[in-house]
Formats: sequence, C-alpha cells, structure tokens
Amino acid sequence: MIASEDEQFSRPYDQQVEFRQLEAFVAVGTELHFGRAAEKLHMGQPTLSELIRRLERELGTSLLTRTTRRVALTQAGTELLGRAKLIIDEVEGAVAAVRRIAEGGAGRVRLGITPPVAPVLAPHLAAALKAAAPDVELSVRRMWLPDLQRVVADIDGELDIAITCGLVPDPPGIISEVFCAEPLMVAVRPDHRLAGQGAVDLTDLSSETLGVHSDALFPAWTLAQRQALEAANVSPPTVELTDTDLSAGRWAAQPDVDWILTTRSVAGSHMSTPLLPTSPARIVPYTLQWCPIRAATAAVGRFVHLALSVDVPPGWLTQQDHLRHATH
Repeated sequence: MIASEDEQFSRPYDQQVEFRQLEAFVAVGTELHFGRAAEKLHMGQPTLSELIRRLERELGTSLLTRTTRRVALTQAGTELLGRAKLIIDEVEGAVAAVRRIAEGGAGRVRLGITPPVAPVLAPHLAAALKAAAPDVELSVRRMWLPDLQRVVADIDGELDIAITCGLVPDPPGIISEVFCAEPLMVAVRPDHRLAGQGAVDLTDLSSETLGVHSDALFPAWTLAQRQALEAANVSPPTVELTDTDLSAGRWAAQPDVDWILTTRSVAGSHMSTPLLPTSPARIVPYTLQWCPIRAATAAVGRFVHLALSVDVPPGWLTQQDHLRHATH
C-alpha cells in the first residue's frame, strides 16, 4: 500500500536538511517557477524537483503548492523562505570571510616595534598594509628591545613580527632580515667648526664629546649608534644626555655635549641645530624579525612580504643586498 502525501510528510526522514536543498528552495520560492529556478542554479528541472521533494519529506510538510499554471508558497514555505535566505547569506559570508583570511586579505597582525621605528617606518608600513589589505587588522605595540626579542621568540607569545633599528641577534626559531636603512646624521651646534660643511667624516669628531641616550631608556637606539661608530672605527668620549626624549631636540642646552648622532626620522621637527650627513655615508639599518610558524598565517605572511617589497619612505635606502643578512 502506497502512503498518501500527508502520511509521507507525517514521517520525516532521519537525514538532516542539506544546504543545497535550501538553495534549491530559495530559488524556487523566489522565482515561483521551477524552470527559471533550475536555470538560475544551472541544474536540470528534475534534479531541482527532487531536491524540493526531499526537503518537504524531511520537514514533514508541504512548502509549495503546484498546479500546471502556477507555483505558490504555503504558510510553512513562506516561513522557511525568509529563514533560509538568512542561512544562505550567513554561510556565503562565512565562506567569503574564511577565504579572505586564507588569502591574507583579512586577519590580524601583531607588530612589536622599538621607539625609533615609531615616527616614520611603522606608520609607513601601516599605510601600505591598509592600502593592500584594508580588512587586515594591524595592532602595533612599542617595546624595549630586550622585551621585544623575548616576546617575538615565544611561540605562544603576543607578537607575530618585530621591527627594530640596528643589527640584533636572532632569537631561537626566528627569521631576521635587514630590510631597509636610514642615513645616519650628525647634529652640531650652529657655531661648530663643521656646521657649514656639506657632510661630516666621523673621524673629524673623534676627540669631541658625543651625547648619548641612556641604555636603559633606548637600548635599540644606543645599540644602533654603537654599531655605526664601530663601523667607522671611531671611539669618541661620551656623556649621557639629560634630554630623555628620543629626538634629543634640546641636546644643545647641555654644555658638555659637542655633537650627537641622529636620523631625520628620529630628530623629526624638534631639532633646531644643523643636521649633516656623514661622509663616507653611514646608515642605521632596520631589522624585521618574525616567527615562521606564525607567518604561516596568511595575514602575517602578507605583512612580511609587503615589508620586504614595498617602497621605503622618502630618503630611506631600499633593500640592497649589502643591507641584508642571512635568514634561517
């Protein structure tokens, strides 16, 4: 004995409703025409009809009334249509969001920087990331160098990427790349004997007192300065600056200081004394460090690629082979 349609609906299947059944129903419920709905879904009309019948059997009720001339929604069908549209929109939105994350178009990047990176380089890279991947969230955290290297090396840490000035040791499991550099500058007093020159050889200042920041205040910046002096084979007498701002814009008020080392990004608009380039040219390199495990996340990997390939800020040096040191 064959059960009636009502009897069939009263005994729903144990299978769960499939997503493609909802897609089929929404197409028919919207078009109210099986032929047009089948064309919209790029499937045959018999396949579409079978999907609707299976859905009705699973739900235990009729969703559509069909005649030779028209298709109409039942009360249950009207209720399901609105809900099914929301479900499809949510699923499609979720799929699109996951794909954006997988492709590096969305997600989160946690960047740690030392203070010298903050004035120019960090905003430059943030703007480049915003232009390339506006849905990627970039959080930037300023840190002292020892803490920065410790946290970026922690596999469960709070950072994905670190940027600092100077050449720094590679923490275990971390990849490092010197990816850009800024010309080193010398600041002297307006009445200094070298103030009118176009450039200054650091050896000409080797006997004059250099003002330096405290290691405790700016360890990354003092490291970069020491490395520049070592590269120039210069060991001038030094005194600690009383100006505790990174820019050291008030250094000339300290009478026992004859000159300081700086860059245009560090000095900013605060420097009132002459700024002179060095000859031969000296640089302050900037090092990018990242954990390869976290860089497997597309957003982090995208930021690393962008930092290594985007144009550097005006006046900076781009990625040259002589600025790089080996990755691991």
